[in-house]
Amino acid sequence: MFDPVIGFTADLITALAGPLGSTALAIVVFTLLVRLLLLPLSVMRARGERTRIRLAPEVRKLQKRHGRHPERLQRELAALYARERTSPLAGCLPSVAQLPFLMVTYQAFVSSTIAGQANALLTHGLLGVPLGQQFAGTVAGFGLLSGPTLVFAGLFLLLVAVAWVASRQTRSTMSEDVQPAALRRMLPLLPYGTVLVAAVLPLAAGIYLLVTTAWTTGERAILHRPALAGG
Repeated sequence: MFDPVIGFTADLITALAGPLGSTALAIVVFTLLVRLLLLPLSVMRARGERTRIRLAPEVRKLQKRHGRHPERLQRELAALYARERTSPLAGCLPSVAQLPFLMVTYQAFVSSTIAGQANALLTHGLLGVPLGQQFAGTVAGFGLLSGPTLVFAGLFLLLVAVAWVASRQTRSTMSEDVQPAALRRMLPLLPYGTVLVAAVLPLAAGIYLLVTTAWTTGERAILHRPALAGG
């Protein structure tokens, strides 16, 4: 079912790689195009989050009033969100919408054939590392202290840096109402999960992950800055 989409993605990345002179750079540009496409969803999420912050006092009142009647509470909350034309799930839309793009990018660099033809993208690389290579395979083939392994190490360090910024953003914007306490401690750690994900993805998908998480961090700093919060 995804074969035509994977083929189109591979052709697009190849077409971008020509004038750019680098398939890795083409993946960066491809990722930026994807995020531009999803920008309206991100704006929707920012507006939804501001609305939910504004509604937080009313939500707490409903929770106190109907806490012993979960079904009634859910009906009242649903009615409140409906009146405000928002949803508790609105903030998940950009992340969910990105999954197909990440899956397609992953398949484009792990499939030996695309549309019945040998996958030429697998022959491209970054600083000597094939873009279809995974971290474990790189360590097994070249050793832990090798140039190709250092390419992945650089990727991981950049992901850690982005995750650190994202974690600080989470801590600064997290509501005191987030319960239980264990969840409050866990949420700031979630951005670091991108490093673990990149460790099992091909290098190409890891590049996509780095660019898209960096975009998300910058986007959040702009769309959620205090100056816009009252708008």
